[in-house]
Amino acid sequence: MTKREDALEYHARGRPGKIAVVPTKPLNNQRDLALAYSPGVAEPCLAIKDNPEDVYKYTAKGNLVAVVTNGTAVLGLGNIGALAGKPVMEGKANLFKQFSDIDVFDLEVGSENPDDVIKFCQLLEPTVGGINLEDIKAPECFYIEETLRRTMGIPVFHDDQHGTAIISGAALLNALEISGKDIGTVRVVFSGAGAAAISTAEHYVRLGVQREHITMCDRAGVIYEGRTEGGPLDPYKARFVRTTSARDVGDALVGADVFVGLSAAGAVTREMVAQMAPRPIIFALANPVPEITPEEVRAVRSDAIVATGRSDYPNQVNNVLGFPFIFRGALDVRATEINEEMKMAATRALATLAKQDVPDSVAALYGLRNVHFGPDYLIPFPFDPRVLLWVAPAVAWAAVASGVAREFIDLEGYRDRLETRLGRARGIVRGLINRAQRAPKRIVFPEGEEPKIMRAASILVDDGIAYPILLGDRGKIERLAELHRIPLTDIVIEDPATSERREDYAHFMWQLRQRKGLSLDEARRQLFNGNYFGSCMVARGDADALLSGVTMHYPETIRPALQVIGSHPSAKLVSGMYMLVTERHVVFCADTTVNINPTAEELAQIAYAASRISRTMGIVPRIAMLSFSNFGSVKHPDAEKMARATQLLKQRDPTLVVDGEMQADAALDPEMLKRDYPFSSLKEQANVLIFPNLSAGNIAYKLMHHLGGATAIGPILVGMRRPVHVLERGADVQDIVNMAAVAVVDAQERGHAGEPAFTAAGPAPTIFSKL
Repeated sequence: MTKREDALEYHARGRPGKIAVVPTKPLNNQRDLALAYSPGVAEPCLAIKDNPEDVYKYTAKGNLVAVVTNGTAVLGLGNIGALAGKPVMEGKANLFKQFSDIDVFDLEVGSENPDDVIKFCQLLEPTVGGINLEDIKAPECFYIEETLRRTMGIPVFHDDQHGTAIISGAALLNALEISGKDIGTVRVVFSGAGAAAISTAEHYVRLGVQREHITMCDRAGVIYEGRTEGGPLDPYKARFVRTTSARDVGDALVGADVFVGLSAAGAVTREMVAQMAPRPIIFALANPVPEITPEEVRAVRSDAIVATGRSDYPNQVNNVLGFPFIFRGALDVRATEINEEMKMAATRALATLAKQDVPDSVAALYGLRNVHFGPDYLIPFPFDPRVLLWVAPAVAWAAVASGVAREFIDLEGYRDRLETRLGRARGIVRGLINRAQRAPKRIVFPEGEEPKIMRAASILVDDGIAYPILLGDRGKIERLAELHRIPLTDIVIEDPATSERREDYAHFMWQLRQRKGLSLDEARRQLFNGNYFGSCMVARGDADALLSGVTMHYPETIRPALQVIGSHPSAKLVSGMYMLVTERHVVFCADTTVNINPTAEELAQIAYAASRISRTMGIVPRIAMLSFSNFGSVKHPDAEKMARATQLLKQRDPTLVVDGEMQADAALDPEMLKRDYPFSSLKEQANVLIFPNLSAGNIAYKLMHHLGGATAIGPILVGMRRPVHVLERGADVQDIVNMAAVAVVDAQERGHAGEPAFTAAGPAPTIFSKL
């Protein structure tokens, strides 16, 4: 399939186009119909009539943007008309929704008269919270945006102008820092003098570039004092008239520090680049083919820093890093405009974010490892979810500070709301992290020589989540940290081979297990294993929790902890569970990792422990004891075991909402329960699922994660004497941070109550009963 066929098939597949309107309120019966439309809809209408601000309370206006074009400058295709530009506008709408959860109407205006576009947009003000102008030719686009900004009370933003300016501005700041150049003295050459180039040049001036140091070239060459070629200059180009002897791009680039290309492929040659100043900065942003490719630049200038508009090269200047998050911040404070202060805030937020550690999950999207700030990483990746959390708050606060916001925001609470917009899982994890930050605990990491663990530890320190302790050879850890550029500030390093605690821990282990065949010398040897040493640290109170498993199998990780720390006296049963999060639901699954074939008594204990964790996470448990049978429909020992477990759990805690045995569809479908099993104590969808054996639990959570798209948080180990949690083998840095937050919360809860948060009661787990 050719690229053209592939693109056409993508747009035609299924429902044509890329967007759809999705209802946000139920419409399932006559009552819903009466509320959604006549007569009930009259009430919000009257409320808005009495108080126009209520439109943001009762309608979607506050989260709705119009993407408006007349199709006069679509991509690099030129004036192809409004109708032909519609796929681009739908694509823009898709990006708004995917990256910042903003709803969009794409509106194509069938007129090339700028006054028609202006009038059309003005008439939209009651409908939308903001307007994104798109693909309108220069100089008309300047006139349209200026007029709308002056006459309307909602944000109006021409992304073709300002998007490139904001994102490339961030890249410029960081490139100048890396190259050691002063923004006030650098000479900048622009190839191209359209809307994007002029707006970018103006933005650079506000960042600190001297206007007289900017040379701009259009199709007729350098824009210089007294030029007659190319006809009269419009007032926007005229701002960049220079007195210079340079007449073309090649002349202008001699000794220049920065090149910004917003023109066409091949506009710059190797010979031109070779004549630039030392450590040149080259932004070749023409799409799909840049003015000069990075390979061509490298052939003549190994000291150059290069950015393009393409995803297959480092430093992609992509407008999606800007407009979704700028509008998110503007809408959330109900800004009356997007002013220069807000654009500047976006630029500086992007520049600062690029200097932070890059999560492995983000780097993996681009097939990269060990990404860090430098010549090949000037700005964040478009698919980095942290961009929303950095840019939107910066823009929102700039709107408040500059006096164009109609709503004030609490920045910390605002970040939490943004986390939720990225998905319910992020909102839940953010809640855990917030709790951890209130009272950080000491977390020991036996795999301290693993770079992922080191990166996670650095994040834990920076975010105030935990006090990490890395186990391993100090020299090796420090060398790896230097190699991967991981700061070790405030991170404790403990070497099990040389620690002063070794002899104390050896005697502790020997006394603990001398009647299970362990000699003192064997205890000393076992302490070279980080999991044994870390378990001793937790057992002896030198650390509050242990987190391990990223490089080893589950039994290897948990066995030392069970031997050294053991299950809680009031529990005696250790089990494992996962929290699975979708956009609409949170479900806890147990046992997914420890007990192979638990008895009815053990299942009741596992369910009770799962209910406690659910409450710790702020979710009221509704427990389903799962089987292939519904309430006695099949007579079989496995089904009867689940029914018996249900009875035992109800006896232990009559306040719990629990029922079974039942099939999974009944547990997850309230309508089925109401229709077929009205006697069930479950009236809503179950959110704690207890499986009859380890095979069922382990298979089910993995299917939900990989096929159902649920985010899996875990495994959460339940029932240990002290906090011990296991990482999935190969876990990402963010997964490690998330599980560290779980461990901290666990340790906090144990400090606040006599019985630990993550425990149950019962005999030892089947899989480890012989340890």
